[in-house]
Amino acid sequence: MQLSDFNYDLPPNLIAQHPLANRTDSRLLEVKVEGGEAAQLIDRQFRDILGLFKPGDLLILNDTRVIPARLHGKKETGGNVELLIERISGDRQAWVQIRASKVPKIGSMVHIHNKNEETLPVEMIGYDGRFYEVRFPENVLSLLERFGELPLPPYIEHQPDQEDSKRYQTVVAKNPGAVAAPTAGLHFDEVILQQLSKLGVKQATVTLHVGAGTFTPVREEDLSKHKMHYEWFAVPADTLTAIQETQRHGGRIIAVGTTSLRALESQAQSLKASGETNLFITPGYTFKTVDCLLTNFHLPKSTLLMLVSAFAGMDNIRNAYQHAIQQEYRFFSYGDAMFLSRLENTNP
Repeated sequence: MQLSDFNYDLPPNLIAQHPLANRTDSRLLEVKVEGGEAAQLIDRQFRDILGLFKPGDLLILNDTRVIPARLHGKKETGGNVELLIERISGDRQAWVQIRASKVPKIGSMVHIHNKNEETLPVEMIGYDGRFYEVRFPENVLSLLERFGELPLPPYIEHQPDQEDSKRYQTVVAKNPGAVAAPTAGLHFDEVILQQLSKLGVKQATVTLHVGAGTFTPVREEDLSKHKMHYEWFAVPADTLTAIQETQRHGGRIIAVGTTSLRALESQAQSLKASGETNLFITPGYTFKTVDCLLTNFHLPKSTLLMLVSAFAGMDNIRNAYQHAIQQEYRFFSYGDAMFLSRLENTNP
């Protein structure tokens, strides 16, 4: 597999900069894969998703909560510095991405500040070749609430505001730790989840704390050389039980987002209920758990585009993205959604 296999040209005006008025106002492109035929592409509204479920299906959402992971401050030399949490590694430690004219040295201090003119000393303690490890003087999560800023993706051009603080979280978000939203879940509100329950669709959750590495460009043309970033996941025991019961009765497992899918597939591969995963899914991967996937439209050359191409087929995804661009769907985090059925030859 080559990186160039997953490139496409996207008009900048199709990158959604703000959420729509209501979560369920988005459009939905159904990519219906049947047998060996080319996928059928069906334009829908997100509310039509009720008609795509069957009683006995299991909907699995990621309940991670986005933390205020962007920090601003100054180096000991006085230069400006920005820290973006990649993942929390301990009560007082985290791996971060750093933006500065010159990266602070290991052993030096960075002085973070907030709008209340408080300062926070953060120690540089390590480097793994990609990210820097830092130590906070107190619990990381509690300090982020005082000093951090909501980390909107780099392609969203406005500063985070009150609308973002509500709409860049899913309605099931409860476990803090993500630095980017599991964006497929942003389309659901409480009403549509209740409607699905009334239809006989069961619901369960997993947790995968989305790391800033999800936005790191793939730099290797030969994908076999790419090193995937780590993210923490957990699949609760009651979710595993629900999956087993659903499969036993012939229902489908429907993952909301690539993050939910990676958590489920990581559990199925490792047989561990929780831990760190760097599972890199590319075409040819054999899926063990998920039958259908709800997902947003992903960046060119991204690992997420590779994942959905593995799930529904490279040609089907190419055709779907070309169709979405022609029909002016909205792309990326605040954009529209796709409902994908799994390519049959990837069945276990």
